Amino acid sequence: MQGISCCSDNIYSAAPSYNGQSRVAAVHFVVDHGRVAIIDTGSNTSVPNILSALACLNVAPETVEWVIPTHLHLDHAGGVGSLMCALPCAHVVTHPSTVSHIAHPARREEKHIGSFGQGQSSLLPEHLVPLDEHRIIPSRDGMELPLGERVLKILDVPGYARHHIAVWDESAKAIFAGDAFGISYRELDVGKRSFIFPATSPAQFDPVAMIESIARMAAHGPQAMYLAHYGKVTGIERLANDLFRLIHAQIAIAQAARGSGLARHTEILFSLEELVREESARQQWALDEEASLDLLRPDLCFNAQGLGIWLNRLLGQHAIAEMATEEKTGQAEAVAA
Repeated sequence: MQGISCCSDNIYSAAPSYNGQSRVAAVHFVVDHGRVAIIDTGSNTSVPNILSALACLNVAPETVEWVIPTHLHLDHAGGVGSLMCALPCAHVVTHPSTVSHIAHPARREEKHIGSFGQGQSSLLPEHLVPLDEHRIIPSRDGMELPLGERVLKILDVPGYARHHIAVWDESAKAIFAGDAFGISYRELDVGKRSFIFPATSPAQFDPVAMIESIARMAAHGPQAMYLAHYGKVTGIERLANDLFRLIHAQIAIAQAARGSGLARHTEILFSLEELVREESARQQWALDEEASLDLLRPDLCFNAQGLGIWLNRLLGQHAIAEMATEEKTGQAEAVAA
């Protein structure tokens, strides 16, 4: 982890190493009157560094009250069980559908490899650590968590994943959005103008739900969003509009792709790279076009996979609807006869 930085309003950010890169995935800390909440944990390898960050903040592990994974992907929640072993007073707050996966995580490892491939095994240097269910609190939309003299409010924000949650900090006028408000890397910022790009990773991408969740978060009027990839961004209205435009662009790319399997994936990925080139020219990113593509290519590969899975699901729903229509037509014709 590359140190810890103060963002504002007693919010701190630290960056676990991710696939050999720094400043890619963030762990956020909220400190208020000696009490601490940790939002996202990184993978197992992040845990010693999170404890070092707490020491840098001069707060004891016993003062951590809440550990809140925004979603279950291992680069943000893989370290939950290991971290909780060192936080005797903390509770995990997580979407109800993920409680059993955190308590009994063996299946998470299998699902992660199934979704992202064995090549992402850097996030699984050791087996995930189980956690007693008594230390896990199922979240609900609108749930309020006291922390010192502030309140953290849980928001359901599906679209990136059905179980994704975000955290609204009223006192800081900030939302911890995980991956639900896209990805943003500082290398592509132009001055103080943040870069943004939607994340459509496998396997539960839902564009309608994602757009609704982005609009819902923006409607709170946050002055800042804290993203899992990566860190604090401002200018939220502009970023939300960019996300809406780029989600629609990615959907159009997926729907225009031909064939199936690897051929379709390759076509989607090629078109996403063209979209990045267009966006680089539009936004005048700090990096040149090829350097921007090199930075974003891992995300574009995941986006292409997620778009392909969404397209398969959509085509499957259409096929089922057509079969139901044909069945009803056949029944009507039989009755008429």
